[in-house]
Amino acid sequence: MGHVSEHHEATDGLVKLLTKANHDLTVVQHRLEREFQQIYPENANPMKLVSRIKKIQEELSTLEEQCRELLSAKQDLIDQARTTLVGNRNLVQRMEASMGISPNTDSEDSAFANFNQFPDGVSSVCAICQQATKIKSLARKSF
Repeated sequence: MGHVSEHHEATDGLVKLLTKANHDLTVVQHRLEREFQQIYPENANPMKLVSRIKKIQEELSTLEEQCRELLSAKQDLIDQARTTLVGNRNLVQRMEASMGISPNTDSEDSAFANFNQFPDGVSSVCAICQQATKIKSLARKSF
């Protein structure tokens, strides 16, 4: 039985030590906050900046994932539109040919010639994802 009470005393001592360490760290944190408030202007407080950077890192991860989802959905839409439009164009050309009408060439068909502009939108979304990834990696290097 004596062994059990020693265990509790050791545990109690450890809990007291950890409680005191936690209190000491809280005191140091409050001192630093007061010191930073006195030394630095409001927008340059290092503790607030670190907090803001960590929040931005979290938001960048979310933004990056949303950009990738958007890119994927946009690419799916473009692929579906391309398939539908090319199929419809081929059908119209066959109908024109069966009626004896000369079908337009690719260069004469302005809508078809401009159709390849769609990927530009994809690259802009991709560029946003790349920027988010760069910012995230720079933020990680800072810590």
